[in-house]
Parts: sequence; structure tokens; C-alpha cells
Amino acid sequence: MIWHLFFQPFIEFGFMRRALVVCLALSVSTTALGVFLLLRRMSLMGDALSHAILPGVAVGYLLNGMSLLAMSIGGFVAGITVALVAGWVSRRTPLKEDASFAGFYLGSLALGVTLVSLRGSNVDLLHLLFGSILAVDSHAALFVAGVASLTLIVLAMGYRGLVSEAFDSAFLQVNASRLPGLLHGLFLALLVLNLVAGFQVLGTLMAVGVMMLPAVAARCWVRTLPALLLLAAVTGALCAWLGLSLSWTAGLPAGPAIVLTASAMFFFSILFGTRSGLAQSLRALLT
Repeated sequence: MIWHLFFQPFIEFGFMRRALVVCLALSVSTTALGVFLLLRRMSLMGDALSHAILPGVAVGYLLNGMSLLAMSIGGFVAGITVALVAGWVSRRTPLKEDASFAGFYLGSLALGVTLVSLRGSNVDLLHLLFGSILAVDSHAALFVAGVASLTLIVLAMGYRGLVSEAFDSAFLQVNASRLPGLLHGLFLALLVLNLVAGFQVLGTLMAVGVMMLPAVAARCWVRTLPALLLLAAVTGALCAWLGLSLSWTAGLPAGPAIVLTASAMFFFSILFGTRSGLAQSLRALLT
């Protein structure tokens, strides 16, 4: 039973192996970005940017159909544009950055859906919003693997600066006035790039789930940053494997199955995590 459920689909079917490899690559890169978003208290920014890329994806779709290159370039340009404009608005107005992001991403989501509806069918819209992980081809797999590799290399090179900015940005601002801005811009570029890669697999609505849920779950168990990064990546990979297995066995959509598995891991962690202990608190209240 265990062999048939968790191993046989990936051994017998090439599309299942390809989907698993792509999900594992995304788990390694996006969860690391999710950890830094969590440390910066910007967890919802990933959700905002995942919606913000949709107009660019839609424009690429309108111009070249389901072209990976066109939709990726369009999504990246749209995401970066929204991030920069929202940051500029938050600096020039009384609005906080999260409020300006909320305003822009809601408009971006509506605009993207409208653009796709002009020429596409409901199937095309569902593909862009929720992905089609079991239909990922070799070109998309190579693109995701390249993005994941680039992300890990850049994070390794800028690790000290990113950690300093996350924990004590004021100190970094005093000692290197331009460095925080450069690091923030680089981090946003990596974030948008990974969301563009994720939409190819999980769609614009589901991609952020793989990014944030494993990171939040890992935060309930460990204290140190290296352990947090490692546990988040392992959790993301485990959720991808279990989610794909569940979708194959129960006939569920693969992307939502992966995110539901990550959600279950999140709820388990907040209940029983060594740094959460919510179950013990509830038990103490009841006794």
C-alpha cells in the first residue's frame, strides 16, 4: 500500500517524476525567500506580488499564446513595476508599504483576469490562476531549475547582508547607506522571479502557498536561522511529495493538493511545535 501510494506513480510515469523534480526545486528556493519574508514581517508581500504578475502574464499570453518566454518576461516586468511603484507610493504618502501593495495587487489581479478573458477561454484562465503541474514540459522544468539555482547562489552571496537587513536595518543604514536599498531591490527581484517560475507550475494563486506555509511551519519548531532555512526546505519538499501522491491517489488537482498538504503541516506545527505549543495552552485552559 505504501509503495503503491508514495513511490509507484513516480517510478512508472515520467510526468509525475518531472512534476516532483520541479516541485522540489521550487521548495528549495521559494521557502528560503519565505523565511526572509517572515523575518521581515512581510509575509503577505509574497501574496501581493503573486497577484501583481498576472497582468504581465496576461499580456504575454495575448501576444504569443501559451509562450513560456513571453509570459515569464511579462510577469517579471509587471511584478517589478508594481513592487517599485508601491514602494515609491509608501515613501511619498502616509500609506504604509503593505497598504500600497494591497491597493496595487487587487487592481492587478482584476486587470489580469480581464485581459485573459478578452481572448482566452475558461481553461486558459484556470491554467494561469491555478497552474498545471502535471503538464509541465522540459522547457518549464529547466526554467524552474535555473531560477532555483540562481536564487540559491545569490542568497548565498548576499546572506550576511540580507540577515543584517532583516534583523537590524538601522545599523546597516548607518554603516552603509546605499546597501539596504540595493539588498531590498535584489530581494524583490528574486521574489518576483521565483513567483514567475512558480506560476508555471502552481499558477499565480497557489505559488505563494509553497513559499510561505513551510516557512511558517518551520518557525514553530526551531530558533536559529540556519535550522529554519533547512527545515523549511525539507518541509516544502515533503509537502510536494505527499501532495502529488495524494492527488494521484484521490484524483485531486495537484497544485491545490500540495498547498493543502502544506496547510495541514502548518496547522500541525502551530498545535504541537516546540516553539508554539498551542495544544498545551488550550489543554491548560480547559483543565
